[in-house]
Amino acid sequence: MAGEAGETPGGAADEGPGSRGEGHGAAEAVEAVFREERGLLLASLARRFGDLDLAEEVTSEAIEAALRHWPAEGVPARPGAWLLTTARRKAVDRLRRDQAYAARLAVLQADAERDEALPPPPDVAGAGELPDERLQLFFTCAHPALAAEDRAALTLRCLAGLTTPEVARAFLVPTATMAQRIVRAKKKIREARIPFRVPGPGELPERLPGVLQVVYSVFTEGYAASSGPRLQRLDLAEEAVRLARILHRLLPAEREAAGLLALLLLVHARRDARTGPEGEPVLLEEQDRGRWDRAMIEEGRDLAVRALTGGPAGPYGVQAAVAALHDEAADVESTDWAQIVALYDVLLALTPSPVVAVNRAVAVAMRDGPGAGLALLDALAGEPRLRAYPPYALARGDLLTRLGREGEAAVAYRAALEATGTEPERAALRRKLGE
Repeated sequence: MAGEAGETPGGAADEGPGSRGEGHGAAEAVEAVFREERGLLLASLARRFGDLDLAEEVTSEAIEAALRHWPAEGVPARPGAWLLTTARRKAVDRLRRDQAYAARLAVLQADAERDEALPPPPDVAGAGELPDERLQLFFTCAHPALAAEDRAALTLRCLAGLTTPEVARAFLVPTATMAQRIVRAKKKIREARIPFRVPGPGELPERLPGVLQVVYSVFTEGYAASSGPRLQRLDLAEEAVRLARILHRLLPAEREAAGLLALLLLVHARRDARTGPEGEPVLLEEQDRGRWDRAMIEEGRDLAVRALTGGPAGPYGVQAAVAALHDEAADVESTDWAQIVALYDVLLALTPSPVVAVNRAVAVAMRDGPGAGLALLDALAGEPRLRAYPPYALARGDLLTRLGREGEAAVAYRAALEATGTEPERAALRRKLGE
């Protein structure tokens, strides 16, 4: 987890997510609107037509139409509104050709006539437009009736705008498998009649954690890839940060939405220092802290304060506080390890987890010495979830090395090597074993 794994050094790498004008060209303008506002456009269409497939298809057709018309006619002053109007018309045309939708078409026609009598729609690309519709899509994609893996996949596809092959690469599955997964999720939404709406005040506390967890899962895969040639997937991490920003903007009173954004910013701020010239992992204690993004850290700290003010702390706010303590310290030695241990105590009470316990053990080792931390790690040896969790074996290997127990450390490093997926981490472990 981004706020858990690797926030403390334990032998593992730091693992803590208007128009642009005609001068930039039509293709660039279309890409900007599509990348930044696709979720907003898709949400509006999905709410109006009640069909994600139809909404996606006409969104794509509207983009294609823009690529045909804008180079010759110029980029409209409000490209988002142009795309929305075009997509709506294409959807109505398609429904008109399908007799099965005759009843729905009558309603849509009435809506269209009413809309034509109103002033022109606002620019979809403008900040803050149609926020409820985008929020509805968040909660629809993360509905508890969907399987956990399907929620994250649908969020990436619909709200982050990734293509199905890109989502498949993110989850390390074949494109055909991911396509089936996305189709299954959409079918579930349709057949179960999952509404495109924001839960009421009584439902929100139960449903919001699932939405936050989806965005957090996307970031986790981005900042520490589960396998592949790179340690980090910065594209995924940055998409998760963007989604977290949207959620925080749409739910400003929700402190855990602020906490999630704070956590992602505080961890992502270290991205440039986490790998070396050849992509190799760089341990937290060895990172050049001058390469950390200070503006991002300041923003994250302010959000963390907001998340921890006004009531009991939530898990994301606490994790953000841990990340902030790391980011504020000049080096590992001056880090406030006592406060980090205390925060992990709070986090364990909120969300009991062996992963949190591992990070607390490493923090205890930094506060009280490697022997104290190793005793806590050894007490977790029977936890099934830790058998395939590389940071656990890495932490044991590091503490055993510090205690001069090289033979036992080598066994721990071999266990970590067997469970580690990315090639840069595997190469670093092979070097450790060679030492």
